[in-house]
Amino acid sequence: MRRRILRLAAVLAAALLAPACVAADAAPGGEVRVFAAASLRGVFDELASAFEAAEGVGVRPVYDGSSTLAAQLLGGAQADVFAAADEATMRAVTDAGLAAEPELFAANTLVIAVPAGNPAGITELADLADPDTTVVLCAPEVPCGAASETLLANAGVAVTPKSMEQHVTAVRTKVAAGEADAGLVYATDVLGDADVEAITPAGASEVVNRYPIAALTDAAVPAAADAFIAFVLGAEGRRILADHGFGTP
Repeated sequence: MRRRILRLAAVLAAALLAPACVAADAAPGGEVRVFAAASLRGVFDELASAFEAAEGVGVRPVYDGSSTLAAQLLGGAQADVFAAADEATMRAVTDAGLAAEPELFAANTLVIAVPAGNPAGITELADLADPDTTVVLCAPEVPCGAASETLLANAGVAVTPKSMEQHVTAVRTKVAAGEADAGLVYATDVLGDADVEAITPAGASEVVNRYPIAALTDAAVPAAADAFIAFVLGAEGRRILADHGFGTP
């Protein structure tokens, strides 16, 4: 309890002082270390650059599947901020007392990704059940996999995937390379990728992943971590997220 009170006092004091205090708080590492879901790579790279330009504090994102990052945190890995692709994964970290109360900052839905030109002629989820169609999916223990299971179950479609990947980027990469006829990825994953086309399936709007973000309780730079989260949740952060195709939670 004493440690939580001291940390809160430090954050409140930082909010009242000039932005230079945020930079001073970050001085030991020089950066805010952010664990972020693989689907956030493009947008968090831009958010990190914009935050550094605005606050003079560097951000070092580490990207992987949300479940992988959560397991690393539970195993003792050090970070200042965690941004997950779903609430269930974040809950495992907060329930362990490793993160502050999270806030939702983005939303995403699934699409069927196919190679450019759609050589297999995929048009709907039912096509993924064809045994002659090669499909890759996220593993069920990761957020995109859990969402894929729900979407397919809602549609009454059973799929036998060629492989099950640990993060959504791996699914998109295999589809883009022509190693699969189709895969389920987030809508944001196909934006700007000429090697992949997207088909929005029926029911996609009913399966929404909401992204939470939280500061870690043992953050090395707590004031800077809180400042980065505030930036993501603020007007400029929302604009950048929208530019990358993310919805509001």
